[in-house]
Amino acid sequence: MKKKVFLKTFGCRTNIYDSSVMAQNLVDFDLVDSELEADIVVVNSCTVTNSADSSARTYINALNRQNKKVILAGCGAFSKGESLYHDKKIFGYFGHSEKKNINSLLQQKERFAQLGDLSSLDETIVEDFSSKTKAFIKIQEGCDFRCSYCIIPFVRGDARSQDEEKILAQITNLASNGFGEFVLTGTNLGSYGKDTNSSIATLLKRISKISGVKRIRLGSLEPVQIDDSFKEILTEPWLEKHLHIALQHTSEQMLRLMRRRSFLKEDRALFEHISEKGFSLGTDFIVGHPGESEALWQDALENFKTFPITHLHGFSYSKRDGTHAATLKGEVNGAVAKKRLKILEEIIKDKNLAFRKNHQNPLLVLVEESKDGLQSGYDQYFNKIFIQSDLDLHKEWVVVDHFEAREEGNYATL
Repeated sequence: MKKKVFLKTFGCRTNIYDSSVMAQNLVDFDLVDSELEADIVVVNSCTVTNSADSSARTYINALNRQNKKVILAGCGAFSKGESLYHDKKIFGYFGHSEKKNINSLLQQKERFAQLGDLSSLDETIVEDFSSKTKAFIKIQEGCDFRCSYCIIPFVRGDARSQDEEKILAQITNLASNGFGEFVLTGTNLGSYGKDTNSSIATLLKRISKISGVKRIRLGSLEPVQIDDSFKEILTEPWLEKHLHIALQHTSEQMLRLMRRRSFLKEDRALFEHISEKGFSLGTDFIVGHPGESEALWQDALENFKTFPITHLHGFSYSKRDGTHAATLKGEVNGAVAKKRLKILEEIIKDKNLAFRKNHQNPLLVLVEESKDGLQSGYDQYFNKIFIQSDLDLHKEWVVVDHFEAREEGNYATL
């Protein structure tokens, strides 16, 4: 009888894809839908913040109480694998390059530590996203940026691009199997092609020509990566009308402290240009980074209000050993940082609602789930819409001509 494995995924879209790679390589095991059924639990972890580490550690402790065999994978394998292994909280751990070997690793009788390297690319072409409504495609790995606060380059390696023909073959196969929406992921998505004489814009144009591709969503982009060739595709119907562009801060002085590559004036001009094209815009913002004085915070806040932002991934600074920011003075009290984050969230809540009220044009929605009598999905602006309908719309594309914009989302009846 095959042993049962549960894959628990923490973190970003890249981790979601990595879990799919692992699932496809588990040929001698049965995948199950919960840890309760499993003999072995593989924890695909995130280490971008202390909170991410804590979430994985809490989960692992709960598994230990259930006497589960625990294997650690993902970014946390690099930052916390050794200590958890030493404390016998996990049976073994492995790095990103070893995902393809998960089938043999899980059959090992002895405890193991196999981090592998930080220079390889996935060889597995994921063919099955049957449990999902859209397909995640990882187009690159690693990051060449060295922002002051970020540990990710040290656990993902330098930027390297997946072979373009392999990406196109994967999407062609998935499109022929009924997938219409594709989410491109990567550690630093906009760096795609720098090492292969291509670009993110070139890749997107080629993907759009594949029969069956209806919408392409993108992960996070850096402001400096949105060049003229990318701006040329902003009017294409297959590109979602939402971009997530990582600002991280809106104080010029803080951008320099954070070792960011962009500048406030150029960032604002870029956001205004894309907003004028009818896009909703999301961003990342870190509050409480060392050096964020009250004066710099107030400056950043006034600047932030002027940006046409509709979605926010904000979080408090988290000290990561080995990063430049960990050596800086001027630490910000955690309670102060939380208050600052709450202010930004309230601003974006109002801006998002205003955007939805002002954009009453038809919405193209891929229906993804059903709960409490309502079906839901995301429109081209990456806003959630709840639909009342007697029809089963799961995995269907629907056009919503009329809807009501409420604080928690849009509502419609079909």
